[in-house]
Amino acid sequence: MFENLSDKLDRAFKVLKGQGTITEINVAETMKEIRKALLDADVNYKTAKTFTDDVKQKALGSNVLTAISPGQLLTKIMNDELAALMGGSASELDLSASPTIILIAGLNGAGKTTFSGKLANFLKTQKHKKPLLVAGDVYRPAAIDQLKVLGEQIGIPVYANLESKDPIGIAKEGIALAKQQGNNVVIIDTAGRLSIDEAMMKEIEQVKAATNPNEILFVVDAMTGQDAVNTAKVFNDRLDFTGVVLTKLDGDTRGGAALSIKSVVDKPIKFIGTGEKMEALDVFHPDRMASRILGMGDVISLVERAQQQFDEKEAAELQKKIRKNKFDFNDFYGQIQQIKKMGNMKDLMGMIPGVGKMMKDVEIDDNAFKNIEAIIQSMTPYEKENPDSINQSRRNRIAKGSGTNINEVNRLIKQFEDMRKVMKQMSNPAAMANMMRRMPR
Repeated sequence: MFENLSDKLDRAFKVLKGQGTITEINVAETMKEIRKALLDADVNYKTAKTFTDDVKQKALGSNVLTAISPGQLLTKIMNDELAALMGGSASELDLSASPTIILIAGLNGAGKTTFSGKLANFLKTQKHKKPLLVAGDVYRPAAIDQLKVLGEQIGIPVYANLESKDPIGIAKEGIALAKQQGNNVVIIDTAGRLSIDEAMMKEIEQVKAATNPNEILFVVDAMTGQDAVNTAKVFNDRLDFTGVVLTKLDGDTRGGAALSIKSVVDKPIKFIGTGEKMEALDVFHPDRMASRILGMGDVISLVERAQQQFDEKEAAELQKKIRKNKFDFNDFYGQIQQIKKMGNMKDLMGMIPGVGKMMKDVEIDDNAFKNIEAIIQSMTPYEKENPDSINQSRRNRIAKGSGTNINEVNRLIKQFEDMRKVMKQMSNPAAMANMMRRMPR
């Protein structure tokens, strides 16, 4: 996400490297490079021009403190201005009504149905709501089936009327059912439509009028760049939506839509899709995204993702096992599954300050744990619970059963044993104090 833009901005800041002060000449040269980088990222021209003019004005009006360099000062100004450009702060959904009606709109192929499922899962797991999904796309073959499959996957009911081709009637029936069943959020998935298709645009206006939604979310594919911004403007003129959802931000996107859309339509980006899994949905935080674009990481989001997978009861049980040196391969396998749920591995690495730049040319396969999982799954229940029992003949059998080689099995068991020793020491205050005393001063 934003790799190319981050690289180009990094090069632009190098113009100021070694400079003692910010001058009209060196800041103008840097701004020229930054404007070019933004345009290459498919940012709207007017947005890029206004943005660089604002940064330049603030930079020239700032005093460079002796403790920081001009490049560092400009990075700070850029960070603040990028965050402001994308909306300043996160924009929450209005969930005060019961039921809260959320209407999903957008173009064909933008990912509305998948987002509807992700949003329902987010509201259920993070906001402790009881959502109902309404299948309002009566035109795309298999759209209703897709929503039903997603609903089943995340344990959320789906209302569909296979006998009807009237999306307005279906939406109203869905809301009535939600009131009857006690669902406090209704998410209405609608058909994709082109802004030039007048009949379809009138239809979505009628759905809006009939349902009086609390939130209208416009879903747009971030990979379409500037076209996404232009489409958003046309839809906003007709629907006056409350927020934007950018999907496919994990793809090879230049990021122009994320940087331009708020300034063009004056509506906040509320969510971003960062992968195919149902958990791959993030509330959009402009300040955190600005930090990531500038290569400064996003530790807060990383911690939040970890906390979402954190179970206090499980953690307490795990701590007991570690203290007694009973941490086994079942526990290890469970930890791997929790890490995988946190999202795309390269995306997670990019949240660690400084690591994003180091990893930009490194391909991190999302199946990085595949061999480890295969090895653990090839163990018997007894072996998983008693790692010390895995002798050479057992290792040979595990290697054959997992489709790996004996070296990989030996390496995993050695790493597991080392990790277990460290965990045992860390859980013992006396051992930790002893380690600290031995450390060179």
